[in-house]
Amino acid sequence: MTYFLLYFLTLSVVICGTALYLTRARWLPFISVPDYIFDRLPSSFADDIEAGLTSSQFDISSNVLDGDPRAGLDDQAKREVRRIMKRRRVDFDEARRIYIEQRFAKNNIGVDGRPRDPKFVSFS
Repeated sequence: MTYFLLYFLTLSVVICGTALYLTRARWLPFISVPDYIFDRLPSSFADDIEAGLTSSQFDISSNVLDGDPRAGLDDQAKREVRRIMKRRRVDFDEARRIYIEQRFAKNNIGVDGRPRDPKFVSFS
């Protein structure tokens, strides 16, 4: 009887673990990740390059070559872009595009860059 119970529990854990692993794309984004995990993000352009926060479309290597003394990319934006890259499994350019579209939507700006304000008047 004890072996049957042990076998049943082991098999149940393996089946549940496999099901959770295979469906992790659905439930993983709902788990909140503490901000202290992202506190060790790079703080210079050279560190940003090493962390993969650059691409051919967004090249910051010239900043490093020119000796730019600034602290690097915005920490909050880096956190959010890295979070998007991890959750959606996209590259840096796609994550940056998604981040900018989210910021635009938050500020009531269309994807094309024009404000969605009904009082907005534009002369072209």
